[in-house]
Amino acid sequence: MTQNKPKPAPVKGIKHVFAATSYSLAGLRRLWCETAFQHEVLLFVLVLVVFAMIGASLGEFLIATVLFFLLAAFETLNTAIEEIVDHLATDWAEFARNAKDYGSLAVMFMLLSNGAYLLFVLWTHLARP
Repeated sequence: MTQNKPKPAPVKGIKHVFAATSYSLAGLRRLWCETAFQHEVLLFVLVLVVFAMIGASLGEFLIATVLFFLLAAFETLNTAIEEIVDHLATDWAEFARNAKDYGSLAVMFMLLSNGAYLLFVLWTHLARP
């Protein structure tokens, strides 16, 4: 069990920007330990390679990147939900299962959105006469 520590004092001014960046990078380091996120990053790299091979436009690369960032944001929130639920529900609880299922569903919707866009770009580039 983690030990409770006193809440740090709020940071103001330009120090807040650096503190917020530090918190975000710490979150990214922890998220990188999630296998699902590692797979999503690998798939994104593969999409970029495929886009390069088919001659996708800069706009198509940009949309794919924005969709990946949205997927990463959803994965981050899903991981946060799982951590909070695991902390609150040490035994099986229906609310815990539901919360985790909803978070997982949100990630699945983003995966489907990314996949649909990939198929659309492939179709427009490879189905041309």
